Amino acid sequence: MRKKALIITYYWPPAGGPGVQRWLKFVKYLPDFNIDPIVYIPSNPSYPLVDDTLLDDVPEHVTIIKQAINEPYKFASLLSKKRSKTVSKGIISEEKKQSLIERLLLFVRGNFFIPDARVGWVKPSVQYLQTYISDYNIETVITTGPPHSLHLIGLHLQKQLHVNWIADFRDPWTTIGYHKQLKLTKKASLKHKTLEKQVLQAANQIIVTSDVTKQEFQLITDKPISVITNGYDVNHVQSPDLDSKFTMAHIGSLLSKRNPEVLWQVLKELITEHSDFATDFELHFVGAVSENVLKSIYNLGLSDYVNEHGYVSHNEAVVFQKKSQLLILIEIDSDETRCIIPGKLFEYMVSERPILALGPKASDVEQIIKETNTGRYFYYNDHESLKSTILEYYNQYKTGVLKSHAIGLQKYSRKSLTKKLSELI
Repeated sequence: MRKKALIITYYWPPAGGPGVQRWLKFVKYLPDFNIDPIVYIPSNPSYPLVDDTLLDDVPEHVTIIKQAINEPYKFASLLSKKRSKTVSKGIISEEKKQSLIERLLLFVRGNFFIPDARVGWVKPSVQYLQTYISDYNIETVITTGPPHSLHLIGLHLQKQLHVNWIADFRDPWTTIGYHKQLKLTKKASLKHKTLEKQVLQAANQIIVTSDVTKQEFQLITDKPISVITNGYDVNHVQSPDLDSKFTMAHIGSLLSKRNPEVLWQVLKELITEHSDFATDFELHFVGAVSENVLKSIYNLGLSDYVNEHGYVSHNEAVVFQKKSQLLILIEIDSDETRCIIPGKLFEYMVSERPILALGPKASDVEQIIKETNTGRYFYYNDHESLKSTILEYYNQYKTGVLKSHAIGLQKYSRKSLTKKLSELI
């Protein structure tokens, strides 16, 4: 017997970036497991990134329902269009470099819109969906955040209709890295924690993307928590020729605090000490890069080796992943980021290019890279081993044998992950 599942999400094509991919792929494969997804999205969203090519991935026969949303970013742009757009992307300047307008935007965002700037969508969504759920006999409602205000929609619907509610956390709530930068008052901080606890204790089932987040949430709730990571899907992008240069590419945003100066210093030393490396090396940034990162690179004299491509479509990003000699993955060096598993990791893993990752100790990313044999993971104080590994990869490039040799990737395929989700529904 087929079931229906109502999926409440903010990010949906033509939204770009990693947040849209998770549920786009779940929706693609759920019908294979006798579940018909119905997707509820805003009719007039304010997406910081747009990728029209993702519209081609929306299943032809999926039911999509929409409701208007009022968002403060449109009004904030009257103060500063540039700063409101970067804040909505999550690009936050170092505190000592923040302008008065950026400080004001962050304070208002953190204290007047709790849990986030989409909280105004909660009430009209609950009113609309109550009738829809009853009319179409929907038993399961799934909310996915961030934005975590969408979980409040699930909370109200469960109370009123007693539906089976699954809360999917793509990122943590109160412990996510940027939370401390929102200039929260004690009252606002307490409200965030109270709402988080209410959601975690009320949902019938909780889904997280990492083991670290599961451990964190288990301290707050005794509700069942399942780990379903992000994953990779079959793509139809023709494999390009490998770059002739020794290219290292980072795909995705490089925020202010995601700035591994140890890596830039190592690259500077290799360029200085090895003339052939200096001739062959290129560094590619595909996505938004903070001024802080670019300044660090400039100060070390590496700017001539950098190629900035800005935000590109998902298909173009896949091309960069497949043609680059080495793929860079960087996370902030903090205990709070141990649970963050960038969606691009899984596409990196099937690109057959080695991954060079830097991040905190005991992270989920470190474990996944080790178990799949897809690259090397370093801490921010691993200067010498990082340097020797890049030189080792460079020598493999020179002899034409640089390639990753992955194992056990199948469990991270989107279809395998959707099967796990279907069992929860």
